[in-house]
Amino acid sequence: MRYQKGNTGRVFIAKFEDGENPLSELIEMAKKEKIFSAVFWLIGGLKNGRFVVGPESDALPPVPIWREIKGNHEIVGIGTIFWYKDEPKIHLHGVYGREDSVKMGCLRENPEVFLIVEAVIMEIIDVNVARDFDEKSKMILLNI
Repeated sequence: MRYQKGNTGRVFIAKFEDGENPLSELIEMAKKEKIFSAVFWLIGGLKNGRFVVGPESDALPPVPIWREIKGNHEIVGIGTIFWYKDEPKIHLHGVYGREDSVKMGCLRENPEVFLIVEAVIMEIIDVNVARDFDEKSKMILLNI
């Protein structure tokens, strides 16, 4: 395990509105506000999106198993913002539910807000943390 000790910086409250893409909006906000390290929480509704529910096997590099959000679903999620080169990268795991069906996974593609998604973004300062390409997994992973 590797770790660094940091401090809490600014805290942001955001409201994503119907039809917006919360992943894209978080990236734009991180650029505008120069948020280089953060944790965030989401709560609200999504009506579209694709997420990963794990790899097909334990082999590397992993081959993702994809699922879709079709129609409005509740979401509760937690994620991080760390940069890869000159771009903020979002890593968000969430729980997506509608009626008696609940799914969980890493939200990656084309999420669309249904009505509202609220976010609390807590900046982490005094750390030197970023994402780098990992040759073994062929993924962009956290580097401490």
